[in-house]
Amino acid sequence: MRIESIVCPEYIEEKLQAKHGVTCYEAEQVLLNRPRIRFAEQGHTEGDDVYAAFGQTFEGRYLSVFFIYKPDVRTAIIISARDMSNKERKAYGRK
Repeated sequence: MRIESIVCPEYIEEKLQAKHGVTCYEAEQVLLNRPRIRFAEQGHTEGDDVYAAFGQTFEGRYLSVFFIYKPDVRTAIIISARDMSNKERKAYGRK
């Protein structure tokens, strides 16, 4: 998967900050910092599948970032981001 651009809608940015204490800038850092990406679920629209990226910000914060990938334009649209759970962090450390 090759991501050439990252989009974080304003309403998502507000939700991330209020609910999870994560900024879109941090979520973008994870996507730019060689994350581990896995398929999460089929999207509501054909071709708009949801993926989960597990990685670290440039400052070392461990985050799980969920995004829709648009392969035709190689764009990731962030839909959620949060701190990794203990289980996710253990799995991330083993790889």
